Amino acid sequence: MRYGTGVALVVLAGVVWSVQGLIVRNIAEAGTWAVLFWRSLGMVPVLVAFIGWRSGGRVIAAMRAAGLTGVLGGLALVFAFGGAIYALQTTTVAMAVFLFSASPFAAAVLGWLVLREPVRGATWGAIGLAAFGILLMVREGLAMGAMAGNVAALLSGLGFAGFTVTLRWGKLADMMPAAVWGGVFSAASSALVVLALPGETLAAPVPDIALSIAMGAVTLAGGMVLYTLGSRVLPAAELTLLSLIEVMLAPVWVWLALDEVASRGTLIGGAVLMAAVLVNAGSGMMRRKSPAAGLT
Repeated sequence: MRYGTGVALVVLAGVVWSVQGLIVRNIAEAGTWAVLFWRSLGMVPVLVAFIGWRSGGRVIAAMRAAGLTGVLGGLALVFAFGGAIYALQTTTVAMAVFLFSASPFAAAVLGWLVLREPVRGATWGAIGLAAFGILLMVREGLAMGAMAGNVAALLSGLGFAGFTVTLRWGKLADMMPAAVWGGVFSAASSALVVLALPGETLAAPVPDIALSIAMGAVTLAGGMVLYTLGSRVLPAAELTLLSLIEVMLAPVWVWLALDEVASRGTLIGGAVLMAAVLVNAGSGMMRRKSPAAGLT
């Protein structure tokens, strides 16, 4: 695959992912657990089909090869997926996606604590800057009465960080089997929560169910497929930069379609957080191009 093709696929993945906030905003009655359940049912078949296509029909073998790592990664995704849906339902899309973007920094800290992976000085500086941006947004959310949504967004980012660190721990190069487990566990968790909590239900109007299934099959799973294909020819730092397309576009769609406007505090905190992401990715690209990079 050519480099330009890889860039186009990753960019398209970001565009596809960015409409999820708009879709959630158009779900009228279904609660978090119902959306998570139906979205998971839409996601899993698409990912299984992709694994089958790529492995020549050896889906079970691919799932087995993921082993315990795939299972643990799938469990982490339950928090990532559930937190994301709740955040998109209870706070602004801009606030949610900006907080999601802190996931790489949480992964760096978790990797340092759990795997003893070294963290570059530039990354520590970016983490500090990101923490300041998050503080600004969380304070804004408290003033707006949306603290629960902010906490859910941070929990989602932590779930994605846990997913990333789990894959590194198990040296699992292919994330797709773990993503399938994530969908299976999310659906099962939703059903268990609904059984345990009075007032919760998986039942929803047909349009809500259809939107949730489409979100799982097209935007979530489709984006994963595009990202996986494109990431084969792109370094990690460039992937981080290109992934910002999702963060930048998600608030635009809800603004254009629903006239949802981010607050001044959200935009300031988000700008600080985006600056941290850019600094970290830029330093990574410079280090990669430096002849002395292997000596540091």
